[in-house]
Parts: sequence; C-alpha cells; structure tokens
Amino acid sequence: MHYVLTGFTHDVGFRVFAFDGIGEDRVRTPYIVRADLSLTRKYGIRMQELPLLCRTILEQRDGNDTQRTFTYTEAAMCDRADMIAASAAQKKKPSRRPPSENVGAAWRSPQY
Repeated sequence: MHYVLTGFTHDVGFRVFAFDGIGEDRVRTPYIVRADLSLTRKYGIRMQELPLLCRTILEQRDGNDTQRTFTYTEAAMCDRADMIAASAAQKKKPSRRPPSENVGAAWRSPQY
C-alpha cells in the first residue's frame, strides 16, 4: 500500500496529518496521524520531518484495516532522537594530529 499526504490541520497543540492509503486495486482509504507539537520540540524533531515520520507509522502498521487513526507517540519520538544522536556520533570528524616540529624542514635551509 502507498500513502499520500492529502493535508494537515492544527488541533490544540497537535498537528493532524491526513493521508490516503492507495491499495493494489487503486482504492483510496483515509488515515489520520496526530503528532504532539510540544513533544516534537522536546525531542528536536523539525516540522518538515513530521509528514514523513507520520507516514512511517502507517507503513509499519500491523495490517489491521479497521484502525484509521494513529498517534505519533513519545516513545517513537524518543527512538528517533536516539537514532539521530547515534548517527551524529558516527559522523564526527576524527581529531587532527598536532603539527610536528619538523613541518617545513624539507624546504628550509639549516639554521646555524
């Protein structure tokens, strides 16, 4: 199933995303995912990332076709923040070696 964002609304501290699930038979099924904006600020999740993160909630669902409304939970946000922190730690540049005393010795004339 493919999910297409159809819009969003704001509801008292929540951003509510509307998606259409498009099945193999091209039938559209509406879904809603809510995200608490205070928690997104707490975990450093940018507003631009929310639609994709909410779509992953739909992609990971267990196939229960009766449930159409979901919430992007604090546990999922915490996992996302931990994953970003681990990724940033891996990308950290190695420290540079301090220059040795012989830097430039090959082209300098000896000092007497």
